[in-house]
Amino acid sequence: MAGPILELRGVSKSFGPTLALSDVSLALWPGTIHALVGENGAGKSTLIKTMTGLHRPSSGAILVDGEAVTFKGTAEAQRKGVAAIYQEPMVFPDLTVAENIFASHHDRPQWIDWRRMDAEAAGMIRRLGVTLDPRRPAGELTLAEQQTVEIARAISQEVRVLIMDEPSASLSDHEVRRLFGIARSLRDQGVAVLYISHRLEDVFELADTVTVVRDGRHVSTRPIADVTQRSLVSEMVGRDMEGRFAREPSRATDRTLLRVRGLSRAGVFEDVSFHVNAGEIVCFSGLVGARRTDVALALFGVAPAESGTVDLDGQPANPRSPKEAQALGIAYVSEDRRKLGLALTESIAANITLPMLDGYATRWGLLDRRREAADAARFRDAMRIKAAGLDAAVGTLSGGNQQKVMLAKWLNTNPRLLIVDEPTRGIDVGAKAEVHRILRDLAGQGVAILVISSDLPEVLSLADRVLVMREGRLVGEFPGPEATEEAVMRLAVGAREAA
Repeated sequence: MAGPILELRGVSKSFGPTLALSDVSLALWPGTIHALVGENGAGKSTLIKTMTGLHRPSSGAILVDGEAVTFKGTAEAQRKGVAAIYQEPMVFPDLTVAENIFASHHDRPQWIDWRRMDAEAAGMIRRLGVTLDPRRPAGELTLAEQQTVEIARAISQEVRVLIMDEPSASLSDHEVRRLFGIARSLRDQGVAVLYISHRLEDVFELADTVTVVRDGRHVSTRPIADVTQRSLVSEMVGRDMEGRFAREPSRATDRTLLRVRGLSRAGVFEDVSFHVNAGEIVCFSGLVGARRTDVALALFGVAPAESGTVDLDGQPANPRSPKEAQALGIAYVSEDRRKLGLALTESIAANITLPMLDGYATRWGLLDRRREAADAARFRDAMRIKAAGLDAAVGTLSGGNQQKVMLAKWLNTNPRLLIVDEPTRGIDVGAKAEVHRILRDLAGQGVAILVISSDLPEVLSLADRVLVMREGRLVGEFPGPEATEEAVMRLAVGAREAA
């Protein structure tokens, strides 16, 4: 085998006094899939941006085919064959698939041969084993199809190193399988694939080699056959995580706090009935498209149900807006923290106090910043939010710390019912353990908690009861200790028991 296509030797990167990368070395070889893992804040994003020309190293060297290079931007990195795709695809929604694929080809003539461009785009998509109309507007595509367009765009630029940053985080199981097929196809064509993911099952299924980074430093690089999930997690967090996700005794009481009867919305969900007791953690499980989030949005008043009843602590509660839901003591932590959950450009303190802003007004109508800061500091300490200060913009925090800020924001409303949608999506194992601790502590204080999660190990470790939805209907229920991955999945997919 020839030498590595892309190599980092002793790369460090500082932002003022903050050292984001320290003496990191990494080699990406042709025809391999190399996984990169680490906690949020471990330096993975800075590493990617350095390899793709968004950042220049403060020290160390980047080599392509053994020769030192200095990327002055992403365009120069792409000319050397280095490209990246991200969890949220960056396509032009009003342009066609073909136009998106060739959008960065500045050398194209002024007069475009549209038929030829469509044919070339179709050929690149076929190389990925996917069928996609090159004339279709990109805004009509699914997330997985948009990722395919981005990969085809990289192929059109003769990609030699493709960096895939959390590409499976928002995909269904079927879409993940197709993504894996594309990654393997590129590997077989001689491309070096760098695959970044928090989903360790993906890493073990896909990667040839795995590198661990922690606190901006290289920890290890080994063949995937030489590591176990336990050893990998221990290297990622710098401590043994054994027992961190073990089931704990239930804190549920006998008092029913939420009771839902026959909740329905035409074409979305139908005849959904369940209850949650005070101090109980009930988890909604199911596949993508099971309509679990739609039920949560109905309970929070975002998209109210058309029929059925909701009782909260024995009293009718059918909120028609989030404001009404909040007044009733219901809080909803969205699965999409960046678009719906947080004001990324605002400070930690501003985000935590946002839902209760009226409560921080002085009698002259001004914001009592001292009380705001005191409450924000209380949540920062209780939830172990890591940040330079309470005035730091939330968008600068790691994913796990953003998730804690979003939880703090709604806990500041003192909810009786907390609905948490995909609470640990896209965060590392250490932060996941912290979020689980917070939810269990809240249950211990008598809060009724409804969790929506596609992570079955998470469901099985958290739930006092597991509710399974499929295609808008509640199809089964398990006491937490009796639930198994196989039993839950059989209900979720509609599999029949063997005769």
